[in-house]
Amino acid sequence: MKIRPFSLAFAAASFAVLCSAVEPTVSLRSFGETKNGEKATIYTLTNKNGLKAEITDYGGTVVRLITPDRNGNMADIALGFDNLADYEAKSPYFGCLVGRYGNRIAAGKFALNGKTYILATNNEPAGMPCNLHGGNVGFDKKMWKAVPGLKNGEAALKLSLTSPDGDEGFPGELEVTVWYVLTNDDELKIRYRATTDKATPVNLTNHLYFNLQGEGIGDINGHVLTFHASKYTPVNAGLIPTGKLAPVAGTPFDFTKPRAIGERNNADHEQIKFGGGYDHNWVLDKAYGEMGLAAEVYEPVSGRVMEVWTEEPGLQFYGGNFLEVDGVERVGKSGVAYKHRTGFCLETQHYPDSPNQKNFPSTILKPGDTYRTTTIYKFSSR
Repeated sequence: MKIRPFSLAFAAASFAVLCSAVEPTVSLRSFGETKNGEKATIYTLTNKNGLKAEITDYGGTVVRLITPDRNGNMADIALGFDNLADYEAKSPYFGCLVGRYGNRIAAGKFALNGKTYILATNNEPAGMPCNLHGGNVGFDKKMWKAVPGLKNGEAALKLSLTSPDGDEGFPGELEVTVWYVLTNDDELKIRYRATTDKATPVNLTNHLYFNLQGEGIGDINGHVLTFHASKYTPVNAGLIPTGKLAPVAGTPFDFTKPRAIGERNNADHEQIKFGGGYDHNWVLDKAYGEMGLAAEVYEPVSGRVMEVWTEEPGLQFYGGNFLEVDGVERVGKSGVAYKHRTGFCLETQHYPDSPNQKNFPSTILKPGDTYRTTTIYKFSSR
């Protein structure tokens, strides 16, 4: 086992950790090779309470996320695969870093500084093409440079990537750094940074699929959600926002008080029909740019609780509506095939299609500026 340290202190700390269960650790192992012959590695972050996050440098993907239930029993709550080949061949963005632009861009094009940029149209809801999650070879399919270590006494992984000018049609060379930190307060903290040499849209996020009962155990309909959001962005049949910010009150999108996912995800509502359930962006009530609580999830069988904190203005809730609809069998780490609505995503983000929506907060990063945002998934039980 070889650890690549941030500093000399990390090597000493790693040795001490092997002898003590109360200190954070970072370890690594091989995750095989990509179809292009690139060697992938899994880095295991463990905090002082025994929580674990396994992350691979392929796509910056969270492969496992192990947390305790109310009785202290540990389980993996992140959907995913136990091999690299499946991630390459049939992952619906399980646990990965998404970029340059998370979510959809209408018709795969946008105008910036008098020029129209043409992107891949790799998604086609209701026969309406769009660019999804950065295109055909987004950040989820890239090999990231990884440096593991302890950061302020907590297990961490630094990932970096250079996206060249013209990558998937986007302008500018983008330098991206993402920190994963598994804190001793039982948080998975994700810090994003990026700079560019040309103006370009940037909207980075992580696409974790959660099942707080444990991956491969039942569906997610019994999970109880609370969103700190009184508005959402309605979409057309192609899942592109109309540009309106609509109130959630009186609709199936009202999670301002705790509601089970399965209570209304088959409701007779146009927006639910468009998404095949929930696949929408909520407009967070907190001030844009300030860290605030976006959502809380409670799973009553296990007692697990997850809070989502972010500096972003929006939160995409996807209810796993198409995990088996496309006809692809996805057998997870537990050996169980993932079925309809057996996982959900809460993706912190700017609003979808912002480059084409003048009244949405801008996603344009300019030379000399730095893209900075942090998201926290905090775990507990009751």
